[in-house]
Amino acid sequence: MAKILSILVAMMLVLSGCDKPAGPATENKTSEIPAPTKVADTPIEVDPSLATAGKALYAQNCVFCHQADAIGKPGFAPSLTNHEFLSVSSNKFMLSTIRDGRAGTGMPPFSHLGKQDIESIVAYLRSYATLPDRSAEVDAQPAAQGDVSRGQASFELICLTCHGPGGNGYAAGGTGTAIGKAGTLDKVSDGFLRTTIKEGRTNTRMLGFGKEGPRTMAALSDQEIDDIIVYLRTVPSK
Repeated sequence: MAKILSILVAMMLVLSGCDKPAGPATENKTSEIPAPTKVADTPIEVDPSLATAGKALYAQNCVFCHQADAIGKPGFAPSLTNHEFLSVSSNKFMLSTIRDGRAGTGMPPFSHLGKQDIESIVAYLRSYATLPDRSAEVDAQPAAQGDVSRGQASFELICLTCHGPGGNGYAAGGTGTAIGKAGTLDKVSDGFLRTTIKEGRTNTRMLGFGKEGPRTMAALSDQEIDDIIVYLRTVPSK
């Protein structure tokens, strides 16, 4: 009899345990985890009214060289709406370039337009952006450390054909911009130069020269790219 009572008590305990409601630890945990927000993929925000005003100003001042939609023209003026260019160019860089121009090139200063009009033009150019703004990250990269002689050898072998001797650009008959001029070098960071050399710019003649990517022209190492940057910082055309 005692054995039977023990069995009955055990069965009651098991049944009472099954009747208990499931605790929070067993409820759908995964449904409570929010999807990650891809902040890095957020497009650049542009004030529509500012961009509209900038479009008119662009047509009055810039279209003659940089062409319709700022797509540029090889050997004449660079594209200002290239996706990679807009992604790595800070507002400060774009504003100061328009304001000051680039001495020794066909890019004159437009300081007479005033700050507001120049900001409007930048907003118009930014309206073409499809990639996230990486300018702060790019400009925060460390300064290039390398060998000037090796950089010169690489530049003359790989870059000179488009950018001309010493990076003189269009003035030397090249299809590339004057990357050896002070008007460029005084405004861009080594990170800007490094990223541009490595990744290139789609829909332009500037292909990437890094080791990765399907559109690379040459598999340059990070050190070889830094050597070129160090050389550019010392070229006579500066």
